[in-house]
Amino acid sequence: MAGDKQPVSVLVLIHTAAGRVLLIERADRQGFWQSVTGSREADEALSDTARRELLEETGFEAEAGVLENWQQRNVYEIYPHWRHRYAPGVTHNTEHVFGFCLPAELAPVLSPREHTAFEWLDWQEAACRVFSPSNAAAIRELGCRLAPA
Repeated sequence: MAGDKQPVSVLVLIHTAAGRVLLIERADRQGFWQSVTGSREADEALSDTARRELLEETGFEAEAGVLENWQQRNVYEIYPHWRHRYAPGVTHNTEHVFGFCLPAELAPVLSPREHTAFEWLDWQEAACRVFSPSNAAAIRELGCRLAPA
């Protein structure tokens, strides 16, 4: 239903310990590459939103890797062409960042109505490929988390 999305979402950055990042291409916007994203439904916990979106968009069960709430949130303006999905007057979204570390690169099972392609890239290249500034920031944060202390 149009106008029913909550302006609260998750971004789940799928990666390996070696710094390879999975990106998926949006079906509704060719060339728009991203990590898993999705809005919270009802009053579900954010970790449940992350698990649900991970499964819906890639077919990955959370138990296949390590899902971690990075305790980061981004508030950003919703692109005008997507505002019709929210209640009238809603212009900003609060996005909560999660990391999902897999032991190896796996091929996701994409939902064709949402995504058309996937690629595993080194984190530096992935940060340049995504269309969303907050997604790029999360990928750069992964680079910091992987750097030796």
